[in-house]
Amino acid sequence: MIPLLVIGGIVLILILWVIGAYNGMVSLREQVRAAWAQIDVVLKRRHDLIPNLVETVKGYAAHEKETLERVIAARNQAVSATSPQQAAAAEGALSGALRQVFALAEAYPDLKANTNFLQLQGELASTENQISGFRQHYNTLVQSFNTAVLSFPNNLMAGMFGFTPQPFFEIQDAAQREAPAVKF
Repeated sequence: MIPLLVIGGIVLILILWVIGAYNGMVSLREQVRAAWAQIDVVLKRRHDLIPNLVETVKGYAAHEKETLERVIAARNQAVSATSPQQAAAAEGALSGALRQVFALAEAYPDLKANTNFLQLQGELASTENQISGFRQHYNTLVQSFNTAVLSFPNNLMAGMFGFTPQPFFEIQDAAQREAPAVKF
């Protein structure tokens, strides 16, 4: 009778552990999804601002058509991204294209002084800061989730319940990793 109680106790402990581990991974997965949704909202705002910026620049730098077309193409690719990896790659390309647009302002003093351009530039800078903060939060949650999924003994049951490591939202563009050059 006692061996039966011991076996029953061990089984009960294992069942409680599986339930706790499963619920913990579900909670972390949902936190990762919510964090990605926050990034998605801010990226949409960024994507919505870009056509206005392009239209403003067109009025001053009409012969810079190729640069503006690259921005629109990069924006369209970013809008159609469906995963964090695709979004990171597309957003990297978009950031590079936007840098070229902002560099145009140096060549066109009237554009640089335009209040619409300055306002859009400020809004995009604010949005970039939000994206950075949300990306950091997302990556922290992904790290926690991936640690839970890959750590022993959770990894024994994670696969059975369909839990797989999630991708980080990383900078893909090597130019974004470089520190800006400061020249006097």
